[in-house]
Amino acid sequence: VCNFMSHEKCLKNVKIPCSCIAPSLVRIPVAHCFGPPGHYKRKFCTVCRKSLESPAFRCEVCELHVHADCLPFACSDCRQCHQDGHQDQDTYHHHWREGNLSSSARCEICKKTCGSSEVLSGMRCEWCGILAHAACYIIVTPECTFGRLRNMILPPSCVQLFSRNFSKLHCFRISENLQTEPDEDDDVDGSTQGLAKDVQISTDSSKQTLKIFDGNDAVKRNQFRLISVPRIAKNEEVVEAALRAYYINDDQQEYELQTFTQQALLSDDVINRNDAAENSNLGSVFRESVPEAWIIRAKPKDEEVIKIYPAWLKVGMAYVSLRVNKDSTTQTVIKEVLPLLGRQMESLQNFRLVEVLMGSKQVQRMVLDNQELVLNRLKDIRKTSIRQMNQTRFYIVENSKSVVQVNLFVGGLPPQLSPEEYTNILKDELAIKSNVVSVSHVYQAQGAVVLKISCFSEAERIYMLVKDTTVNDKPLNAVVLPEVMASKIPQNCCPLLVFVNPKSGGLKGRDLLYSFRKLLNPHQVFELTNGGPLPGFHTFSKVPSFRVLVCGGDGTVGWVLGALEEIRHKLVCSEPSVAILPLGTGNDLGRVLRWGAGYSGEDPYSILVSVDEADDVLMDRWTILLDAEEPAEGAENGVAEPEPPKIVQMNNYCGLGIDAELSLDFHHAREEEPGKFNSRFHNKGVYVKVGLQKISHTRNLHKDIKLQVDQQEVELPSIEGLIFINIPSWGSGADLWGSESDNRFEKPRIDDGLLEVVGVTGVVHMGQVQGGFRSGIRIAQGSYFRVTLLKPIPVQVDGEPWIQPPGQIIISAAGPKVHMLKKSKQKQKK
Repeated sequence: VCNFMSHEKCLKNVKIPCSCIAPSLVRIPVAHCFGPPGHYKRKFCTVCRKSLESPAFRCEVCELHVHADCLPFACSDCRQCHQDGHQDQDTYHHHWREGNLSSSARCEICKKTCGSSEVLSGMRCEWCGILAHAACYIIVTPECTFGRLRNMILPPSCVQLFSRNFSKLHCFRISENLQTEPDEDDDVDGSTQGLAKDVQISTDSSKQTLKIFDGNDAVKRNQFRLISVPRIAKNEEVVEAALRAYYINDDQQEYELQTFTQQALLSDDVINRNDAAENSNLGSVFRESVPEAWIIRAKPKDEEVIKIYPAWLKVGMAYVSLRVNKDSTTQTVIKEVLPLLGRQMESLQNFRLVEVLMGSKQVQRMVLDNQELVLNRLKDIRKTSIRQMNQTRFYIVENSKSVVQVNLFVGGLPPQLSPEEYTNILKDELAIKSNVVSVSHVYQAQGAVVLKISCFSEAERIYMLVKDTTVNDKPLNAVVLPEVMASKIPQNCCPLLVFVNPKSGGLKGRDLLYSFRKLLNPHQVFELTNGGPLPGFHTFSKVPSFRVLVCGGDGTVGWVLGALEEIRHKLVCSEPSVAILPLGTGNDLGRVLRWGAGYSGEDPYSILVSVDEADDVLMDRWTILLDAEEPAEGAENGVAEPEPPKIVQMNNYCGLGIDAELSLDFHHAREEEPGKFNSRFHNKGVYVKVGLQKISHTRNLHKDIKLQVDQQEVELPSIEGLIFINIPSWGSGADLWGSESDNRFEKPRIDDGLLEVVGVTGVVHMGQVQGGFRSGIRIAQGSYFRVTLLKPIPVQVDGEPWIQPPGQIIISAAGPKVHMLKKSKQKQKK
């Protein structure tokens, strides 16, 4: 059935379950979350155990990889990342997934290698990462403690999300357009499902190829599987081959094949690869005698045994078996099951029977009517699809008043309005129903609200509508947020809130997103292109203590720190420490805090371990007030200059003159052809080219500006660039201040409440600083600065450049210092 191979002498030790019984091993049905198809090298399909050559699917939350045409046979055995009101529990068991381990993986029990790149082998728990052989993992105790990262993982029992109609991609806030490597020519088409992949269509005339449908649903969708059988095969052999093709291991005596007339098929345009071959070689003799499409049907039964699962997770009893006959109804079944589960004292009205279809993409639940005949229901499911019958279970569920609550974050609204005005905008634009929708939080500064919705269909309608709505020409965005139940978080747990900017740094962000979702709970990983940092901070607003990891360039770090500053007063943990994983160019802050110059593909797991071991340090932040005298004349020579801001936060440095001018030219080049700027090396090359064009400049910046430090006028030497630095790294790692001691100034630190002011004489000088031959000209050190501009001058703050018109610039310390995480020095390996 599933291509599993073993030595004869090893057969007695085989513990690996076949794909055909996978549905019966599911403890709690949780649907998978599949993105668009992609190409995955050296990975194997969980269903048929063969390698993935053609475009295939992978789950974004667990390690499931599967061929396009094996997808319907995978069942909902994803890891449970949140409580959804169906089967909630506090103790977590290991969530084992087989195969696709690295070939160096070692078994926890016997310490031998258990991974392989040749076949699907070895088991791994998707929460704690423990590895074991299929024969050894049975000895591991079932409770999972979440492994080395247990203090950073947001425990799934603390997260609540009622997600009924939302696709899994929406629940985990995954952008749907992130393909791995899009291939235009490989189109995965439903109608050719199962064609020619498993069955080499035989040219041997003693064999015949048949199309097999597994029920009415497959016929409607025209999804069949091909089997190859000898022309003189017995009926039983054909039935058995057909069941195998559908991953079903029942007794073939219970099934029969029905012929499927050719006419019915011709009306649909069927793609049949061996049509032409058959016509030409064999004449049409076999056409009449053997219709080549068949449907598997289950023979009707007068009684059968069904399994009924209790929806409360009672240890030691997974299900009870019950014999039903043609008079059994839902009600009689409930009546017989309750005593078997020790609940005979309770009234039948308190329970209902739920039919659950555990499909790979969706778990569908349907409450059965009290008078429904159970055998008829089974017959209907089998008629629809035998495969679905294999994935269907019956649960006995207590009736409880379930409260529906969906939290929807809506951003992109005009800022600084009152709650009433926001409600009115939403009523006008989205026609929200005030009886089921209420505004639970308002973030005025950011123009965002959080809606509490108590009806699934209304939540879904608003979510879909928001995507196509603009207010004041700004598109709105919507994010489904989970609810974190802070009271349930264990004492020593300090979950990590991860922000990833998938756009920065040669697009490495996407791979990181995928890895962090796998290693942590996907509910603690946020994509910054999806509503910015606010949804993440809102979700964690009640968590008593947490840390933040920002993956992106210095600009991204500034964005997150700025958002944290604005929302700090609404967080229970108002001063979370921030770690950085540098992507992109520059990354001066990353260098200073020892996180490195840029991510180059290190193992994401070891990154999380170093975040866990990092030390807390404080860092100054600065506020820059920009007061222009008259509006700038924009749009000279056709390029609209970025609008000068009024107030800016600064973390790293602020440059006036030549330094900002280069940054501005680079910025324009990137705006014109963003596609070219996806490699760090190319980005640096553009900086160099832009710099070479500026070499012959005249040095007279000092004539165009005046500088006051701590109320004292400072005489400026002959320079072309003036730079205020907060951290000892500038322009991708150069030390602008220099290391020699000087009794005029204190040694710079990032938390001393002082900024250093340095001058550069031009591009050549900047190049020498970058090369480490010289340092800049030290001008001053202080905590309050006033710069007067006499003519328009390029200014850049943390890599964001613009042209600042004449006027005043005031730089002063901003609010409290921020807590950053500095990577601790590597311990010497013994």
